[in-house]
Amino acid sequence: MKTLQVGDKVPHFTVNDQDGNPVSDADFTGKNWVVFFYPKADTPGCTAEACNLRDHYGELQAAGYRLLGVSADSMKKQAKFKAKYKLPFPLLADEDRVVIEGFGVWGRKKFMGREYDGIFRTTFVIDGKGIITRVIDKVQTGDHAAQILE
Repeated sequence: MKTLQVGDKVPHFTVNDQDGNPVSDADFTGKNWVVFFYPKADTPGCTAEACNLRDHYGELQAAGYRLLGVSADSMKKQAKFKAKYKLPFPLLADEDRVVIEGFGVWGRKKFMGREYDGIFRTTFVIDGKGIITRVIDKVQTGDHAAQILE
């Protein structure tokens, strides 16, 4: 599976958010948006990343961005994560990996000598026509908003 690159069109999708509301790529037509993929809700790196984006949400909005977080966690886990850290953006519960595989961010990973399948922490900046304008694959979890805004 190939990760989407700059110039690629975002695949069509409709997946429920943490509250069971359907979210679609079409919801972002005409808007600049950021979709960030993270391995697992409420783990240290993912929490640092989500909280950094929360803390700089006003700046991201002022720069014209809408945010969307995606992991393979259940709606219940995503809802708890969003509530616990007061995250102001939707989190997709992509349990069937529709969006994750559509963007090409699922595959073999190595961690502490162990191999397993999982989500590659990757962020995509997308324009109003659904075209990827930037891919951030070396995410700095504690300073991610600055990476997006640079």
